[in-house]
Amino acid sequence: MAFDSRPATDGGGIGRYARCVLAGLRETAPSGAEIVETHRPRRADLFHSPWLDGAPLRPSIPTVVTLHDLHQIKRRGEYLRSGVRSKLRYLAVQRATRVIVPTEAVAADVVEHLRVARQAISVIPEAAARTLTARPPDVVAQARKRYGLPQDYLLWVGGLEHPDPRKRVADLAGAPRTLPLVLVGSTSRWAEELPDVTLTGHVPDDDLAAIYSGARALVIPSDDEGFGLPAVEALACGTPVVASDVPALREVLAGRATFVGIDDVAGLLAAAERVERPAPPPPRWSWNDAALATWDVYREAIAATTAPATLRPRRRPARPVG
Repeated sequence: MAFDSRPATDGGGIGRYARCVLAGLRETAPSGAEIVETHRPRRADLFHSPWLDGAPLRPSIPTVVTLHDLHQIKRRGEYLRSGVRSKLRYLAVQRATRVIVPTEAVAADVVEHLRVARQAISVIPEAAARTLTARPPDVVAQARKRYGLPQDYLLWVGGLEHPDPRKRVADLAGAPRTLPLVLVGSTSRWAEELPDVTLTGHVPDDDLAAIYSGARALVIPSDDEGFGLPAVEALACGTPVVASDVPALREVLAGRATFVGIDDVAGLLAAAERVERPAPPPPRWSWNDAALATWDVYREAIAATTAPATLRPRRRPARPVG
């Protein structure tokens, strides 16, 4: 099995997915299975691209693509990557043998916007990394001192390399609140200009777990999400979550988070300042569970392309998106 491990070096959510699912695949591999890290598969039985950018346009072997969300298609006017190259990448997803998504919400988007048959899509949730667990007060205090954090704070975690309209970080920074706001993630100039926030930059997992553990609450003001992995990570560290009520977050966090209307960022912050510990436990799902489900998808993909032609369902040719 060929696995495109290039995104594993990324510090964001796709990098987390690539690293954790690859480690899980190695731990749960069936007898005789071999995993090769490459984006140019040769003599492999199957190729898995864990990100959109690695999806092959002309696959020569059974191919699985993990699609984390479809925000670039759903909100074309807000994103620059809407040219021919982006359309070809989504065409490559349409030509994949199987597509993995993290939630039913994303599965519905793939059916609607890419016209992929629902039976070709597998929903496999994500999970908190094993290293992200609640830290004791002394470790939290050390991280607080290391990054210059206040004693009590609200937390947001994600990528800050460029503005992402759906994340609404600028709205979060500008909304009224009484507690300090800490933003964790790789930064850039635009993030450094946000008012009245503390930026940590990218932090290693041990520090991230301590920062999660020390927060009053994790806040997620997004008006669209594919899964919301920081929320699961926060719960794994014992930290309450307050989030906008969007379909994917409701699906993942139902009963485990406080939800606020999408248009009420000020209300979200006020609710976060009122929450109390202990937080509910995270969903009982691990990366090894995700890996086992992924091996099942691999078997289905290989079986679908090796079945006699007379038994294969007839499918319409994929058309470019747009």
